[in-house]
Amino acid sequence: MASTRTFEDLVAIMNRLRDAGGCPWDREQTYATLRGYLIEECYEVVDALDRADLPALCEELGDLLFQIVFLARLAREDRAFAAADVVEGIAAKMVRRHPHVFGEDTAADAAEVLVRWEEIKTREKKDAG
Repeated sequence: MASTRTFEDLVAIMNRLRDAGGCPWDREQTYATLRGYLIEECYEVVDALDRADLPALCEELGDLLFQIVFLARLAREDRAFAAADVVEGIAAKMVRRHPHVFGEDTAADAAEVLVRWEEIKTREKKDAG
């Protein structure tokens, strides 16, 4: 499947929908009104997984991603963060929590990876207060 659109294109579409002259429905949405749609999309992703329906999974992951981009747009409007911050945050977390891949540590098996993941997570939460 050839991809021509990027994550940045999806963010631009969301911006167009929310900006002046965009879609009245999209412009009316709030964190609270999107909550139910987010939950619905999560259930639809799980349903596609349960059915092992990969084309449906692709579609449902797109719908879920759109909800994430939508919520990030609302946060940008509140000057809290933007979609790029969400991407940066999860990328940095994945690198930190995989020192056996991105650092000098080693892990013998998946069980050891999980133990270290929890140790790192606990340390991060402690450091954050």
